[in-house]
Amino acid sequence: MSSTTNHNSDLAGAAAASNAIATRKLHPLVDLKLDRSWFEELQSRMAKNGPWDDWTLYQLSMEAEQAKKIDSFEHLQCLRTLPALEPMPHQISTARKVLHEMGGRAILADEVGLGKTIEAGLVLKEYLVRGLVRRALILVPASLVLQWVRELNQKFGIAAVAQKKEHTWHYDVVVASIDTAKRDPHRELVLGTDYDLIIIDEAHKLKNKKTTNYQFVVQLRKKYCLLLTATPIQNDLDELFNLITLLKPGQLGGQSEFAANFVVDKRLPKNEDQLQDALSSIMIRNRRGDGGISFTKRIVRNIPLVLSTEEQALYDAVTGFVRERYDESGGDLTSMLSLVTLQREVCSSRDAVFVTLVNLFKKTAEDSPMRPKIWELVEFIRKIESNTKAQKTLELVQQMNEKVIIFTEYRATQEYLLQFFRNNNMVAVPYRGGMNRGKKDWMMDLFRGRAQVLIATEAGGEGINLQFCHHMINFDLPWNPMRVEQRIGRVHRLGQTEDVHIYNLCTVGTIEEHIVNLLHEKINLFELVIGELDHILERFEKGEGSLEQQLARVLLQSGGSNADLSKQINELGSSIVKLRNETADPSAILTQMTALGQKVEVEIRP
Repeated sequence: MSSTTNHNSDLAGAAAASNAIATRKLHPLVDLKLDRSWFEELQSRMAKNGPWDDWTLYQLSMEAEQAKKIDSFEHLQCLRTLPALEPMPHQISTARKVLHEMGGRAILADEVGLGKTIEAGLVLKEYLVRGLVRRALILVPASLVLQWVRELNQKFGIAAVAQKKEHTWHYDVVVASIDTAKRDPHRELVLGTDYDLIIIDEAHKLKNKKTTNYQFVVQLRKKYCLLLTATPIQNDLDELFNLITLLKPGQLGGQSEFAANFVVDKRLPKNEDQLQDALSSIMIRNRRGDGGISFTKRIVRNIPLVLSTEEQALYDAVTGFVRERYDESGGDLTSMLSLVTLQREVCSSRDAVFVTLVNLFKKTAEDSPMRPKIWELVEFIRKIESNTKAQKTLELVQQMNEKVIIFTEYRATQEYLLQFFRNNNMVAVPYRGGMNRGKKDWMMDLFRGRAQVLIATEAGGEGINLQFCHHMINFDLPWNPMRVEQRIGRVHRLGQTEDVHIYNLCTVGTIEEHIVNLLHEKINLFELVIGELDHILERFEKGEGSLEQQLARVLLQSGGSNADLSKQINELGSSIVKLRNETADPSAILTQMTALGQKVEVEIRP
């Protein structure tokens, strides 16, 4: 047994190892005899689905591939990603036109309540899905900031944020008020940013190119831009020219060229066919009368109320006080218009008129003979123990047994009604302009979930959507018909599935009775849509002051005669009706601007 023997033994071992390796390469199963896991897995798969993968996983994989498949470039890809939203056909059509025919720059001029916000959201979402937009800025009135943020987040799954601090501007999708964006320190930061898409709501406020808002928007660096407005033309065609110039400078030529080619006078266009062709490439206007867009009915009920003896005494005393001041002023209407507010407030609540009287007392010189007369009116207020309107409102709400929104012009009346409902074991929540964004959202959530009644002031009613509610009480009526229509538009809009019931409370033997007659019987407010109404009022008020001012003038000059007051207010109404008839269809272009009538059912019951 020498080294030679050991060497031979090593060679034999190496040969055996080499043969083993060769065998393993040629016959891999030889080395797996002890590891049977592969066989068990194969048997398990064959028992379920044959020698394939899990069937559920296979289906999910196929669905994923189908989701990535694009059948047509013309289709909106974002619709697959919006399970919480079912857009109306006109909204989808509008978004497609903006994307494929207008290059992402358009005026969305649908009538109020047809969903311009949804259309803009679809355009934004589609551009995000296609990777064509990353940075977007939405400029809206301050009262609508949170509403836009909520809609973009909940309905479109877009991570929009409300602008609060300077660092917020660095987010991809920011919603802000234009007043905040244009002032320091924000202005420089916003103007220095390249935005892929800018959306501006209530764009008719940019109609004057001399304003700071207009000049600010001109300077914004933007690839795509949407302007949203229900009234793209209000006073004259120059406003329309200014809006279009924001989007596509030169689309209608220069200012002088536009005037020469398309304008006869401020309101009357010429070469309508050419102008409409030019507008069709940049503006979309859907109307209530268009096919496929349906609204529920408005059922209007005027409710006349007789004031209590004490309430009537206060109204008569206030009326006498105002007329004395008018006579003392020598018929100076300008100085008296604010005092007319007292007569309007008496028709609302003693609390509203008390606040005004206290403020008037503070502003009056101590030695003025007016001071004791003001306190005489306060004594009339002390005698009033109940509110006729509040009692009727409670009765109506109890009969409805459903959610209802009550509108009042006055904060003091709102506070009174909140306490009144509380004393009658009914949950009511307030909504007003002075609340911050968080509190407004909180009140809306309470109304949607727990409270039967929402009491809103005029400022608080701007921009809120209440389609889940279909009862509305006008506790007192504004003298501006536009504001009445805007109230109604909070509930009577696209998405409302019930007929909307509107109750107008009016006190007999007061100015309020005449106002209801004017708005309802003469102007026929409840059969007009906001685009038509706005256009008529613009013409009526030109040179003569607002309708509110003209009504105040009539009230002061009537000399205390109810018959004379009624006659003069009827004459105002006749003038408005005449203008409505004259402007029914002045031209093709204004027909396009002016809304067609909607179907309205008006019911008058005592």
